[in-house]
Amino acid sequence: MENGEIEAEDALPVPAPPNGRRYRPVGSTDRAVIQMTSMEPGSSSTTGASGVDGVKPQPPRNLTVDPSMQEDSTGSQSDSKLELFGFDSLVNILGLKSMTGEQIQAPSSPRDGEDVAITIGRPKETGPKFGTMMGMAGVWQSLVLVSFCGACTFLTGISLSAIATNGAMKGGGPYYLIGRALGPEVGVSIGLCFFLGNAVAGSMYVLGAVETFLDAVPSAGFFQESVTVVNNTLVNGTVTAGTATISTPSLHDLQVYGVIVTILLCFIVFGGVKIINKVAPAFLIPVLFSLLCIYLGVFIAPRHNAPKGITGLSITTFKDNWGSEYQRTNNAGVPDPNGSIYWDFNALVGLFFPAVTGIMAGSNRSASLKDTQRSIPVGTLSATLTTTAMYLFSVLLFGALATREELLTDRLLTATVAWPAPAVIYIGIILSTLGAALQSLTGAPRLLAAIANDDILPVLNYFKVSEGAEPHSATLFTAFICICCVVIGNLDLITPTITMFFLLCYAGVNLSCFLLDLLDAPSWRPRWKFHHWSLSLVGALLCVVIMFLISWSFTVVSLALASLIYYYVSIKGKAGDWGDGFKSAYFQLALRSLRSLGANQVHPKNWYPIPLIFCRPWGKLPENVPCHPKLADFANCMKKKGRGMSIFVSIIDGDYHELAEDAKTACHQLDTYIEYKRCEGVAEIIVAPSMSEGFRSIVQTMGLGNLKPNIIVMRYPEIWRRENLTEIPSTFVSIINDCIIANKAVVIVKGLDEWPNEYQRQYGTIDLYWIVRDGGLMLLLSQLLLTKESFESCKIQVFCIAEEDTDAEELKADVKKFLYDLRMHAEVIVVTMKSWEPHMESTSSGAQQDDSQEAYTSAQRRISTYLSEMKETAQREGHPRMEDGKQVVVNEQKIEKFLYTMFKLNSTILRYSRMAAVVLVSLPPPPLNHPAYFYMEYMDLLVENVPRMLIVRGYRRDVVTFFT
Repeated sequence: MENGEIEAEDALPVPAPPNGRRYRPVGSTDRAVIQMTSMEPGSSSTTGASGVDGVKPQPPRNLTVDPSMQEDSTGSQSDSKLELFGFDSLVNILGLKSMTGEQIQAPSSPRDGEDVAITIGRPKETGPKFGTMMGMAGVWQSLVLVSFCGACTFLTGISLSAIATNGAMKGGGPYYLIGRALGPEVGVSIGLCFFLGNAVAGSMYVLGAVETFLDAVPSAGFFQESVTVVNNTLVNGTVTAGTATISTPSLHDLQVYGVIVTILLCFIVFGGVKIINKVAPAFLIPVLFSLLCIYLGVFIAPRHNAPKGITGLSITTFKDNWGSEYQRTNNAGVPDPNGSIYWDFNALVGLFFPAVTGIMAGSNRSASLKDTQRSIPVGTLSATLTTTAMYLFSVLLFGALATREELLTDRLLTATVAWPAPAVIYIGIILSTLGAALQSLTGAPRLLAAIANDDILPVLNYFKVSEGAEPHSATLFTAFICICCVVIGNLDLITPTITMFFLLCYAGVNLSCFLLDLLDAPSWRPRWKFHHWSLSLVGALLCVVIMFLISWSFTVVSLALASLIYYYVSIKGKAGDWGDGFKSAYFQLALRSLRSLGANQVHPKNWYPIPLIFCRPWGKLPENVPCHPKLADFANCMKKKGRGMSIFVSIIDGDYHELAEDAKTACHQLDTYIEYKRCEGVAEIIVAPSMSEGFRSIVQTMGLGNLKPNIIVMRYPEIWRRENLTEIPSTFVSIINDCIIANKAVVIVKGLDEWPNEYQRQYGTIDLYWIVRDGGLMLLLSQLLLTKESFESCKIQVFCIAEEDTDAEELKADVKKFLYDLRMHAEVIVVTMKSWEPHMESTSSGAQQDDSQEAYTSAQRRISTYLSEMKETAQREGHPRMEDGKQVVVNEQKIEKFLYTMFKLNSTILRYSRMAAVVLVSLPPPPLNHPAYFYMEYMDLLVENVPRMLIVRGYRRDVVTFFT
């Protein structure tokens, strides 16, 4: 039959084939008989028909199977029989059908008096099961194997119990647990795989029940297939012929009955949980009775008609079966020295593991349980312990009951020893598989509906159900998958992947509990106390080991499918914040990293710019725009390959108690803007009486440890004079002074409206006017600009401003050596000037006239007017010169010097860098006790007619280093 998954709660202890045939190697005293089952539909049987023409059929006599003769059928498609404890063909699970077998030796000629039975057609072999495990591994390795697989499910059950008792649990079972612990992407990917596994497993259980029924009642088949067995007896050289016709289940019968049974089970599922609970005892009681009959038969064996290999409980037999004896078999598990399958411990893991699955049957129906925090731990662990103990007990009993030869050759040993008749076991098999199918058709739709209700994938919206309603749409879809698999009739390639999906789900449950236990968040308070993160880790590792032991190729396929679903969910799915363990892990990792960084200064090699983007505009922005559109573009230019964090800050003037809600709304808008601009950063909104006070609070308190912002980025207030915003100069100067006192670097962007985005490629140069030592910040910013597509075609020029008596060549060589040691490529230009004292060079003389002259003259006139107003006010009010409530000191000679210096620097910039893509220049600090209005005049003159400029001031530390 086709492969499937056994439910541990419904399993019987020792599997074997349903027909009760007993296979053993042919001895020297045996009559050589070769029995081959029917050909598949469509196969030609012309030769067989002609060979038995006119011969009256006779019943078969003393039919046995020669292992060495049965191997010639390995090329045919296997339709293995259903066995009592397993619904998976181990040959198919392990992928062993693709293994190349050795050539089979020709049989020897029969002796006189021996019967030769020849079946026309292909053999229909049963797959190896529990008897193969005990016959090959022996008692002690069988005990290890059962304990190994049982430990995997038991540890998974402990992890499941811990998570299920940590709070109220909605529908979805393992999906709900994994999704809330590992996030929606992992939960949906594993949940959909687990749904698919349950849906396809339902079809295998149905096929198992139907095949067992047709084996027990061959006359019930509509498309009966038969094989003709020819018995030739050789006596004194004369051959006496006899024939027999044997019926076998047809693939079409399996399909017809399978579809009918699936539809009937769907009607039961559509009736709801109440109907299912009423029907459940009809499946459970006969199974328990079958188990009782098996154990009664074991204790009263051997009976009068028992084969010789059944010795009854014997210590001698137990000793003989204690050790392992791995050997080759054919596809049916019958020992054959030339068989294509070699059994070892790894292969037996795949043979037995399906018998311990099914631990999620209760959690799949979590939405229907009255008390999940009690029912899931008690039910799951009780079922796991009971079935594992039953398997261990069965290993001991059957190891003392039958010889190794009988364990290997009798494909339904449990039916052979059962009391009072093998028919009881057939009934137990049928009802056990139907019960397992009913569980799959009940749990899978509820799992799919739970995934749909979380609204992660819009494509699953059709399967949504209201709370308390039955998932009819999901049930129809599950039934459709089940019927399609039944019609296909061959799940040899699908079944191993489905087995991996179960193991993948178990590993997910263990990893979820491991993560939650290890992080130990305040919300992690499970009622189930018998758990530890180490147990969950061992359980997850066992799942992975078993996956690779069964088949590494199918493991890779399963992981690839789950990864594809994960990728699809991450791309197309909606975000869901469930407080998953990964986010808790990120939080704890951030805390530990922050503590490890400490409060000491970071080495220049590990220095990263953490810009604080000051979003408060100097003027008004369009409605619903929380920040200048180009600020985020510039913030991305300060990061290498987009890595790093930016803090976007804005200030609302007013009272905090009155504007707290407005601040939350503004913060949400700003956060949305950051996400839209695809900038890695966070948003903060401060309510303060004024911008100056708000910024002073920000610069003192923003950040933690060494993750405090180290660069203040803001827009240059170009509009202050045009808009007559007289309060801007004092605010601007106050912000710069606060940055200097707080030891923060400053970058002021002039021409922000023209700053290029990522699609606007720039050409030309990036010019640096390096005047003061800034720790290398200006050089670093220029290198970061080159990493962006918009500036990657530019070249860097470094202008060094020097006095006339400075050795220009020596300065140029020193700067080149400095840049070389910093691994920076740039052209160095030294600009030598005379003394910048105004009286040394008259602006009306032969000096070059440029665009700065008019701005310089206008600035002189405005400063003179402002100074006269200050003098008049001071004389009229009888107090010293004041500005913004503070006394100021006015040195007219210095004012003229500062103004002329800015004029000369602006003239130099326009002369050499008029076509530059961007100009970087050092920011002069505001003079102490100097009127803020004068400082704004200096700065306006510096940036006059320069379209795009970065005014940079470093802080008291290096941000670049020579050393590796």
